[in-house]
Amino acid sequence: MRIFSNRKARTKLQQQKDHALNMLLLKIAIVAVATTIVVYFLPRTGGFNFSYEINQPWRYGTMISTQKFNIQMSDSVLEMKKDSLSKKFMPYFVRDVEVEASVKEEIMNLVGDRKLKQHVVEMLDSVFDRGIMPSTDLDSLKALGTPGIRVIAGNEAVVVPLSRVMSMHEAYQFIMHHDEETFKPIELSKLNINTELKENLSYELMKSEEELKSEYEQMATSLGFVRVNEKIVERGDIVSEEIFQKLKSYENVMNRQQTEESGSSLLLWGQIGIVLIIMSILATYLTIFRPDYLDKPRHVVLLYLLIVFFSVFASVLVSRHLFHVYILPICMVPIIIRVFLDSRTAFAFHVGMVLLISLSLNNPYEYMLLQLIMGFVVIFNLRELTQRSQIVKTSIIVTIAYCVVYSIYQFASGAELQDLDRRIFIYFCINGLLLLFTYPLFWIMERLFGFVSDVTLVELSNINHPLLQKMSAEAPGTFQHSMQVANLASEVAKKIGARAQLVRTGALYHDIGKLERPVFFTENQAGGNPHKHLAPIKSAEVIIAHVQKGLALAEKYALPEQIKGFISTHHGTGKTKYFLVTYQNEHPDEPVDESLFTYPGPNPETKEEAILMMADAVEASSRSLTEYTEEAIGELVEKIVNTQVSEGYFKKSSITFKDVDDAKEIFKEKLKVMYHTRISYPELNKNAAQDNKTTKNQL
Repeated sequence: MRIFSNRKARTKLQQQKDHALNMLLLKIAIVAVATTIVVYFLPRTGGFNFSYEINQPWRYGTMISTQKFNIQMSDSVLEMKKDSLSKKFMPYFVRDVEVEASVKEEIMNLVGDRKLKQHVVEMLDSVFDRGIMPSTDLDSLKALGTPGIRVIAGNEAVVVPLSRVMSMHEAYQFIMHHDEETFKPIELSKLNINTELKENLSYELMKSEEELKSEYEQMATSLGFVRVNEKIVERGDIVSEEIFQKLKSYENVMNRQQTEESGSSLLLWGQIGIVLIIMSILATYLTIFRPDYLDKPRHVVLLYLLIVFFSVFASVLVSRHLFHVYILPICMVPIIIRVFLDSRTAFAFHVGMVLLISLSLNNPYEYMLLQLIMGFVVIFNLRELTQRSQIVKTSIIVTIAYCVVYSIYQFASGAELQDLDRRIFIYFCINGLLLLFTYPLFWIMERLFGFVSDVTLVELSNINHPLLQKMSAEAPGTFQHSMQVANLASEVAKKIGARAQLVRTGALYHDIGKLERPVFFTENQAGGNPHKHLAPIKSAEVIIAHVQKGLALAEKYALPEQIKGFISTHHGTGKTKYFLVTYQNEHPDEPVDESLFTYPGPNPETKEEAILMMADAVEASSRSLTEYTEEAIGELVEKIVNTQVSEGYFKKSSITFKDVDDAKEIFKEKLKVMYHTRISYPELNKNAAQDNKTTKNQL
C-alpha cells in the first residue's frame, strides 16, 4: 500500500513538472514568435545625397519629406540664442549654515551687552539671509546682467535677486552703519566683525552646469517643422535661406539615420532586444499576477495576438506613409481585454503595445502620453459591457478625451491656439468612428477563442431564453432555486470583485440537467418521492446524472464554455451524502465503493465557479431548516461553506479566505431577508413570572 502511495505521489509530482515545463515552453514560443513578427515590420530608414547652395537653383526633382522633422536654426542664430540664455540663467549657490553658526558664535563671545548682542544677531541674520558671496563672483554676475541666483538650503532652492546679494565689504558696511544712532560703529568695531565675518554662499559648479546644459537642450532650436509628405522644394526653385534650412535639417535627419543603418546589425539587434524585453515583461506579469491565464493558452494567444496585430499595423502605416498613426484605434485592445479578462491585464498589455508602437515613431513621447491616458479612460469607462450603447458612449468619450488631452499637451509645450494642427482632430474623430467596430469584434473573438462577453451573458440571462422557459414550465422548483442562487452568487461576486454577470448567468443554467427527470429532485416534488422505490445506488446514479445531462443540453443549445464550466463544477467531486449514508446504514458490514456516490467534477477552477458552488449548497440546504432565525441561518452557512473549504473544493480556484468570509456574510444577510427572519424573543423564567403574579395580587 505504501509503495502504491509513493508511486502515485511521484506520478503527480512528475505531472506537475511536465505541466510547468509545458507552460515555460509555451511562453518562450509565444514571446519568440511575437518578437520576430514585430521586429520584422519595424521601419528602417536611409540617408540623404544631394548638393545645394543658397541663392542657387535646385537641380533635382521635387523633394517630398518622408517623415516629420523640425527646421533647425543656423549655427550663428543658435549661438546668439545660447548667449541670451546664458545671461538670463540663474546659477546655483550653496548656503553654508555651519559657517553662519560659527561666525555668530565667535562674535557673540565678544558681546557683553544684551541689547547690543540682539542687534548684532539680527544684523548677521539679515546679511546671511540675503547672502554673502565672493566679490569676484558677484562682479562677474552683475557684468553679465544675471537677474538672480538660486540658493540651495537643505532640499530647497530659493531664487534670490542679485541686487540683494552682498560682497564681504557690503555686508560689513551694512552691519556697521545700520541704525548708527543707537549702535555706534565704534562700539561695533570692538567686535572684530571684519575679521570674523565670512561668506556663506559658495558656487555649485556641477549643478549649475548641468542645469544650463539642460536648458540648452530644452531651448527651442527650430524655426518650425515639416510634416510627412510635405513639399520641401521643387526643381528649378531658388534655394532661399528658409529652404536651405529645411534641406539642411532634413539632411541631418537622414544622415543620422544612414549612420545608424551603416551598423544595421546593431540596429537590428537593438530592435530585437527592446521588443524582447517588452514581450518578456508582459509574460512575467502573467506569471506573477495571472498564472491562471497561462493554464489556458487561448488567453495568452489572444493577448499577444492583439498587441502584435496593432503594432505591425502601426509599423506599416508609418513606414509606408499610408495614414497618420493616430487613425489607428488601439483603444480596441484594452476594451477587448477588459471585457473578456480583467482591467489590470488590459492596462498592462495596453502599455506594452504603446511602447512597441512608439518604436516606429520618430517623436514618440506625445503619442505615448496620449495613448496611455486613453487606455486608462476606456478601462475606467467600460468596467462592464452590458449594452451595445456603451460602445457608442465610450467612442464619443475617447474622441473628446483625445482632443482635450492633445490640446492641453500642445499648450503645455508652448503652442498657441492658432498653432494647433486641425488635421489631428480629424484623425481623432476617425479613430473614434473606427472604435465602434469593437462590438462586431466581440462576436468574432467569442467564436474564435471561446470567450463570452457581458452582452452575450445578458442575452442568455433573459428568462425568455428557450431553455429557461422550458425549465420554468417543467421544473418550476429548480427554476426558482436557480433564480435564488443567481441572486446570492451575483451579490457575492460584486462584493469580492468577480464577474457578477458571468456568475449570475452560470447560476441560471447550472441545474438544467434536472429537466430530464425533474420529479427526482425535492424542489420539484409535489406529492410522493420516487426515491422510496429505488436502491440508494440507483438514486445516487439518477442525481449525479443531472450534471452530464446538463452538459448535453448546454451543447444542444450552444451555450458558451464558461457556462458549461458552472454546470460541471457546481458539485465538484462532492458526494451524494444522503444516499451514501443510507447505503452504509443498510449495509453496515460491507465495504462501500464511494465512487458510485461521487460527482464526476472537476472542482471549481475560477473564483466565479467557487462562488456558485457555495451559493448552490447554501440555498439548497436553507430549505431544510425548521426555523429561520438569525442563529440557525448563521450556523447553516458556516457549516456548509467551512465543510467545502476543508474538503479542498476551492484549491484550484483563485478565491481567497477573505473572499470566503465576505461570501458567508452576504449569504447570511440575504437569507435573512429572503426568509424574513425575526428576532428571537426571550422567555420569562418561572421565578420572574411568580414574582410578577404576586405583585399583581398585592395591588
